[in-house]
Amino acid sequence: MARHLAMASRLIDEDPALAHEHALAASRRAGRIAIVRETLGITAYATGDFALALRELRTYRRISGKDDQIALMVDSERGIGRPDRALETGRAVDRSTLSTSVRVALAIAMSGARLDRGDLELALGELEIPELDPDRAFEWSPALFAARAAVLEDLGRTDEAAFWAQRAEVAAEALGIDEAGDEEIFIEDGLIEGEFDDEAAGTGDETEDEAGTADEAVLDADAGTAPESAEADAETDAESAEDAPAEPSIEDEVRELLGEDDLEADEADTPSEEK
Repeated sequence: MARHLAMASRLIDEDPALAHEHALAASRRAGRIAIVRETLGITAYATGDFALALRELRTYRRISGKDDQIALMVDSERGIGRPDRALETGRAVDRSTLSTSVRVALAIAMSGARLDRGDLELALGELEIPELDPDRAFEWSPALFAARAAVLEDLGRTDEAAFWAQRAEVAAEALGIDEAGDEEIFIEDGLIEGEFDDEAAGTGDETEDEAGTADEAVLDADAGTAPESAEADAETDAESAEDAPAEPSIEDEVRELLGEDDLEADEADTPSEEK
Protein backbone atom coordinates (compact mmCIF):
# COMPACT_ATOMS: atom_id res chain seq x y z
CA MET A 1 0.00 0.00 0.00
CA ALA A 2 2.77 2.42 0.91
CA ARG A 3 4.55 1.77 -2.39
CA HIS A 4 1.39 2.59 -4.32
CA LEU A 5 0.98 5.86 -2.41
CA ALA A 6 4.61 6.76 -3.06
CA MET A 7 4.22 6.10 -6.78
CA ALA A 8 0.99 8.09 -6.91
CA SER A 9 2.72 11.04 -5.30
CA ARG A 10 5.65 10.76 -7.70
CA LEU A 11 3.54 10.45 -10.86
CA ILE A 12 0.72 12.91 -10.10
CA ASP A 13 2.23 15.72 -12.19
CA GLU A 14 3.72 13.82 -15.12
CA ASP A 15 1.21 10.97 -15.48
CA PRO A 16 -2.03 11.57 -13.52
CA ALA A 17 -3.76 8.52 -15.00
CA LEU A 18 -1.03 6.14 -13.83
CA ALA A 19 -0.92 7.90 -10.47
CA HIS A 20 -4.67 7.30 -10.20
CA GLU A 21 -4.20 3.59 -10.89
CA HIS A 22 -1.73 3.37 -8.01
CA ALA A 23 -4.14 5.25 -5.75
CA LEU A 24 -6.93 2.82 -6.67
CA ALA A 25 -4.66 -0.11 -5.86
CA ALA A 26 -3.84 1.40 -2.49
CA SER A 27 -7.54 1.99 -1.72
CA ARG A 28 -8.33 -1.67 -2.41
CA ARG A 29 -5.80 -2.65 0.26
CA ALA A 30 -6.45 0.02 2.89
CA GLY A 31 -9.64 1.88 2.13
CA ARG A 32 -10.21 3.05 5.70
CA ILE A 33 -6.98 5.02 6.01
CA ALA A 34 -7.42 8.77 5.59
CA ILE A 35 -4.34 9.41 3.49
CA VAL A 36 -5.35 6.68 1.05
CA ARG A 37 -8.76 8.26 0.46
CA GLU A 38 -7.13 11.68 0.20
CA THR A 39 -4.67 10.45 -2.43
CA LEU A 40 -7.45 8.78 -4.39
CA GLY A 41 -9.47 12.00 -4.33
CA ILE A 42 -6.52 14.08 -5.51
CA THR A 43 -5.66 11.74 -8.38
CA ALA A 44 -9.33 11.53 -9.40
CA TYR A 45 -9.42 15.34 -9.50
CA ALA A 46 -6.25 15.39 -11.59
CA THR A 47 -7.79 13.02 -14.14
CA GLY A 48 -11.03 15.02 -14.33
CA ASP A 49 -13.22 12.54 -12.46
CA PHE A 50 -14.77 15.23 -10.26
CA ALA A 51 -17.61 13.10 -8.90
CA LEU A 52 -15.18 10.48 -7.59
CA ALA A 53 -12.87 13.21 -6.31
CA LEU A 54 -15.69 14.84 -4.37
CA ARG A 55 -16.79 11.55 -2.86
CA GLU A 56 -13.28 10.55 -1.81
CA LEU A 57 -12.39 13.97 -0.41
CA ARG A 58 -15.59 14.02 1.64
CA THR A 59 -14.68 10.60 3.01
CA TYR A 60 -11.19 11.84 3.79
CA ARG A 61 -12.62 14.80 5.70
CA ARG A 62 -14.97 12.56 7.64
CA ILE A 63 -12.17 10.19 8.65
CA SER A 64 -9.51 12.79 9.42
CA GLY A 65 -11.61 15.74 10.58
CA LYS A 66 -9.48 18.05 8.43
CA ASP A 67 -10.51 20.70 5.91
CA ASP A 68 -7.16 21.01 4.15
CA GLN A 69 -8.65 19.76 0.84
CA ILE A 70 -11.63 22.11 0.89
CA ALA A 71 -10.44 23.97 -2.22
CA LEU A 72 -10.43 20.77 -4.28
CA MET A 73 -13.90 19.97 -2.97
CA VAL A 74 -15.15 23.37 -4.12
CA ASP A 75 -13.50 22.92 -7.50
CA SER A 76 -14.95 19.42 -7.80
CA GLU A 77 -18.44 20.85 -7.27
CA ARG A 78 -17.65 23.31 -10.04
CA GLY A 79 -16.43 20.46 -12.26
CA ILE A 80 -19.73 18.67 -11.80
CA GLY A 81 -21.47 21.87 -12.85
CA ARG A 82 -22.79 22.98 -9.46
CA PRO A 83 -21.30 26.43 -8.70
CA ASP A 84 -23.98 27.16 -6.12
CA ARG A 85 -23.09 24.01 -4.18
CA ALA A 86 -19.45 24.97 -4.56
CA LEU A 87 -20.10 28.33 -2.89
CA GLU A 88 -22.08 26.67 -0.12
CA THR A 89 -19.27 24.18 0.49
CA GLY A 90 -16.70 26.96 0.72
CA ARG A 91 -18.82 29.15 3.00
CA ALA A 92 -19.42 26.27 5.41
CA VAL A 93 -15.76 26.31 6.50
CA ASP A 94 -14.29 28.62 9.11
CA ARG A 95 -11.42 30.16 7.14
CA SER A 96 -9.64 31.31 10.27
CA THR A 97 -8.88 27.68 11.07
CA LEU A 98 -7.23 27.05 7.71
CA SER A 99 -3.56 27.36 6.92
CA THR A 100 -2.55 30.24 4.68
CA SER A 101 -1.96 28.12 1.59
CA VAL A 102 -5.33 26.38 1.97
CA ARG A 103 -7.07 29.70 2.58
CA VAL A 104 -5.59 31.18 -0.60
CA ALA A 105 -6.51 28.10 -2.64
CA LEU A 106 -10.07 28.33 -1.31
CA ALA A 107 -10.29 32.00 -2.30
CA ILE A 108 -9.22 31.12 -5.85
CA ALA A 109 -11.77 28.28 -6.02
CA MET A 110 -14.55 30.51 -4.69
CA SER A 111 -13.64 33.18 -7.22
CA GLY A 112 -13.92 30.56 -9.95
CA ALA A 113 -17.37 29.57 -8.71
CA ARG A 114 -18.41 33.24 -8.88
CA LEU A 115 -17.13 33.38 -12.45
CA ASP A 116 -19.18 30.30 -13.29
CA ARG A 117 -22.25 32.20 -12.16
CA GLY A 118 -21.23 35.30 -14.12
CA ASP A 119 -20.65 37.42 -11.00
CA LEU A 120 -17.43 39.12 -12.10
CA GLU A 121 -17.21 41.76 -9.39
CA LEU A 122 -17.93 39.21 -6.70
CA ALA A 123 -15.30 36.96 -8.24
CA LEU A 124 -12.80 39.80 -7.93
CA GLY A 125 -13.90 40.42 -4.36
CA GLU A 126 -13.17 36.80 -3.39
CA LEU A 127 -9.51 37.48 -4.21
CA GLU A 128 -9.24 40.56 -2.01
CA ILE A 129 -7.36 38.84 0.77
CA PRO A 130 -4.35 39.92 2.84
CA GLU A 131 -2.08 37.56 0.93
CA LEU A 132 -2.60 39.59 -2.27
CA ASP A 133 0.69 41.52 -2.02
CA PRO A 134 2.36 42.27 -5.39
CA ASP A 135 5.74 42.91 -3.80
CA ARG A 136 6.06 39.55 -2.07
CA ALA A 137 6.20 36.05 -3.50
CA PHE A 138 5.07 33.02 -1.59
CA GLU A 139 4.32 29.55 -2.88
CA TRP A 140 0.70 30.52 -3.49
CA SER A 141 1.40 33.94 -5.05
CA PRO A 142 1.68 32.98 -8.76
CA ALA A 143 -1.71 31.27 -8.78
CA LEU A 144 -3.33 34.08 -6.79
CA PHE A 145 -1.89 36.83 -9.03
CA ALA A 146 -2.85 34.92 -12.17
CA ALA A 147 -6.42 34.40 -10.93
CA ARG A 148 -6.76 38.12 -10.27
CA ALA A 149 -5.37 38.91 -13.72
CA ALA A 150 -7.92 36.58 -15.32
CA VAL A 151 -10.86 38.20 -13.52
CA LEU A 152 -9.63 41.69 -14.39
CA GLU A 153 -9.31 40.60 -18.02
CA ASP A 154 -12.92 39.42 -17.99
CA LEU A 155 -13.93 42.79 -16.53
CA GLY A 156 -12.16 44.60 -19.36
CA ARG A 157 -9.57 46.20 -17.08
CA THR A 158 -6.71 45.22 -19.33
CA ASP A 159 -4.01 47.44 -17.84
CA GLU A 160 -4.57 46.06 -14.36
CA ALA A 161 -4.81 42.56 -15.76
CA ALA A 162 -1.45 42.99 -17.49
CA PHE A 163 0.11 44.24 -14.26
CA TRP A 164 -1.03 41.24 -12.23
CA ALA A 165 -0.14 38.81 -15.01
CA GLN A 166 3.37 40.28 -15.02
CA ARG A 167 3.56 39.99 -11.25
CA ALA A 168 2.51 36.34 -11.50
CA GLU A 169 5.36 35.68 -13.94
CA VAL A 170 7.88 37.47 -11.74
CA ALA A 171 6.72 35.58 -8.66
CA ALA A 172 6.93 32.24 -10.46
CA GLU A 173 10.40 33.06 -11.73
CA ALA A 174 11.56 34.18 -8.30
CA LEU A 175 10.26 31.03 -6.68
CA GLY A 176 11.94 28.92 -9.33
CA ILE A 177 15.30 30.66 -8.98
CA ASP A 178 15.41 30.70 -5.20
CA GLU A 179 17.44 27.78 -3.90
CA ALA A 180 17.35 28.59 -0.22
CA GLY A 181 13.78 27.40 0.24
CA ASP A 182 12.80 30.60 2.01
CA GLU A 183 9.10 30.96 2.66
CA GLU A 184 9.07 34.62 1.71
CA ILE A 185 10.84 36.30 -1.21
CA PHE A 186 10.87 40.01 -1.99
CA ILE A 187 10.59 40.82 -5.67
CA GLU A 188 11.22 43.92 -7.77
CA ASP A 189 10.98 46.64 -5.22
CA GLY A 190 13.75 49.20 -5.37
CA LEU A 191 13.00 50.65 -1.95
CA ILE A 192 13.06 47.26 -0.31
CA GLU A 193 16.29 46.35 -2.09
CA GLY A 194 17.84 49.63 -0.92
CA GLU A 195 16.79 48.91 2.64
CA PHE A 196 18.32 45.46 2.47
CA ASP A 197 21.56 46.92 1.07
CA ASP A 198 21.74 49.46 3.89
CA GLU A 199 21.00 46.80 6.45
CA ALA A 200 23.66 44.56 4.93
CA ALA A 201 26.22 47.37 5.03
CA GLY A 202 25.30 48.19 8.61
CA THR A 203 25.55 44.55 9.53
CA GLY A 204 29.00 44.41 7.99
CA ASP A 205 30.18 47.40 10.02
CA GLU A 206 28.70 45.92 13.17
CA THR A 207 30.42 42.64 12.40
CA GLU A 208 33.77 44.38 12.01
CA ASP A 209 33.23 46.31 15.25
CA GLU A 210 32.28 43.13 17.04
CA ALA A 211 35.36 41.41 15.61
CA GLY A 212 37.57 44.26 16.83
CA THR A 213 36.00 44.13 20.25
CA ALA A 214 36.50 40.40 20.37
CA ASP A 215 40.19 40.80 19.42
CA GLU A 216 40.66 43.41 22.13
CA ALA A 217 39.03 41.13 24.66
CA VAL A 218 41.36 38.30 23.66
CA LEU A 219 44.40 40.57 23.95
CA ASP A 220 43.25 41.81 27.35
CA ALA A 221 42.67 38.28 28.51
CA ASP A 222 46.15 37.25 27.31
CA ALA A 223 47.72 40.26 29.03
CA GLY A 224 45.97 39.49 32.29
CA THR A 225 46.94 35.86 32.11
CA ALA A 226 50.61 36.42 31.20
CA PRO A 227 51.94 37.12 34.75
CA GLU A 228 50.10 34.14 36.10
CA SER A 229 51.54 31.96 33.35
CA ALA A 230 55.07 33.28 34.02
CA GLU A 231 54.78 32.51 37.72
CA ALA A 232 53.47 29.05 36.98
CA ASP A 233 56.37 28.39 34.57
CA ALA A 234 58.90 29.59 37.15
CA GLU A 235 57.47 27.25 39.77
CA THR A 236 57.57 24.37 37.33
CA ASP A 237 61.22 25.05 36.48
CA ALA A 238 62.13 25.18 40.17
CA GLU A 239 60.46 21.84 40.82
CA SER A 240 62.23 20.31 37.84
CA ALA A 241 65.57 21.62 39.14
CA GLU A 242 64.98 20.04 42.52
CA ASP A 243 64.06 16.67 41.05
CA ALA A 244 66.96 16.58 38.59
CA PRO A 245 70.29 14.94 39.75
CA ALA A 246 73.16 17.30 40.56
CA GLU A 247 75.50 18.02 37.68
CA PRO A 248 79.03 16.49 38.08
CA SER A 249 81.85 18.84 38.95
CA ILE A 250 84.96 19.31 36.81
CA GLU A 251 87.01 17.15 39.12
CA ASP A 252 84.52 14.31 38.83
CA GLU A 253 84.60 14.48 35.07
CA VAL A 254 88.46 14.40 35.04
CA ARG A 255 88.50 11.42 37.39
CA GLU A 256 86.03 9.64 35.13
CA LEU A 257 88.16 10.30 32.06
CA LEU A 258 91.35 9.05 33.71
CA GLY A 259 89.58 5.97 35.00
CA GLU A 260 90.60 6.68 38.53
CA ASP A 261 87.16 5.83 39.85
CA ASP A 262 87.37 2.38 38.29
CA LEU A 263 90.88 1.92 39.55
CA GLU A 264 89.93 2.80 43.10
CA ALA A 265 86.99 0.47 42.92
CA ASP A 266 89.23 -2.41 41.80
CA GLU A 267 91.72 -1.76 44.58
CA ALA A 268 88.95 -1.75 47.13
CA ASP A 269 87.70 -5.11 45.91
CA THR A 270 91.21 -6.80 45.85
CA PRO A 271 92.35 -8.14 49.28
CA SER A 272 95.81 -6.98 50.43
CA GLU A 273 98.65 -9.51 50.50
CA GLU A 274 99.87 -10.60 53.90
CA LYS A 275 103.55 -10.00 54.47
